[in-house]
Amino acid sequence: MHTGYITHPDCLKHDMGADHPESPARLRAIEDQLIASGLLSFLQCHDAPLATFEQLARVHAPHYIEAVQAAAPQHGLVYLDPDTAMNPFTLNAALRAAGAVVLATELVLERKLENAFCAIRPPGHHAESARAMGFCLFNNVAVGVAHAIEKFGLKRVAIADFDVHHGNGTEEIFHNDPRVMLCSTFQHPFYPHCGAESGNDHIINVPLPAGTDGAAFRKAVTARWLPALERFRPEMLFISAGFDAHWEDDMAMFRLKEADYAWVTQQVMDVAEKHASGRIVSALEGGYELHALGRSVAAHIKVLSGL
Repeated sequence: MHTGYITHPDCLKHDMGADHPESPARLRAIEDQLIASGLLSFLQCHDAPLATFEQLARVHAPHYIEAVQAAAPQHGLVYLDPDTAMNPFTLNAALRAAGAVVLATELVLERKLENAFCAIRPPGHHAESARAMGFCLFNNVAVGVAHAIEKFGLKRVAIADFDVHHGNGTEEIFHNDPRVMLCSTFQHPFYPHCGAESGNDHIINVPLPAGTDGAAFRKAVTARWLPALERFRPEMLFISAGFDAHWEDDMAMFRLKEADYAWVTQQVMDVAEKHASGRIVSALEGGYELHALGRSVAAHIKVLSGL
């Protein structure tokens, strides 16, 4: 079986302005690097479908979904929060982003793919059940996790989030759901200014200081994530794959390198091989320095695909 690569041209049409770091160029940088490295030809490519209202409503309040739909402008930009705007194409992009993770979940659980990477935007892990924030409208990974639980009957699903910002939306959605484990490393104190004190038995928050390098990151994952995942024995793993902890990315102050992303990907794969028949779905979150993003995603996918 192959590693899947799921995306859609609609995700390129979401544009929050020339100076916004969450830009269409992010997906182009990833695809360019995958082509240049020869990786793309080894992946099974799929177009992302539109997520349905029912799929979104498993994790988002119906009134919130309706409000996002109603906010979609005919022209120009409409701001949902100071960092998060919609243009006329954003709604479809957001539906494709969530739909990509749903499709990836189905293909992996139906054993049509070994694992999958979703090259999507807008990202998702800051989106709460009834609130857009931090560039995110719908919580793409949460939608996929809920699909795995509700449609396929999984009882234990884990999420590994190595974005430099805490996945507050994912935590809010699953904080009281012991079927879902969230393991999250993030810079603290830093946006979104939460997560350090809110963990529980299945929310494994690991706040780390500015300046954290690869050695400290690996130590934290080994000490905090891996024992928790071993205890939890997930039946499937999702990755909120943010690459803004890279040393070249000036959105934050971590010092990770491509080798650190390859390493953490391998750790998650080892857990998946032991407990989850290798089943992993990864979805793009942050990462804003384009060259570093392309190289980091390539390193991530190279490990996922065993190349």
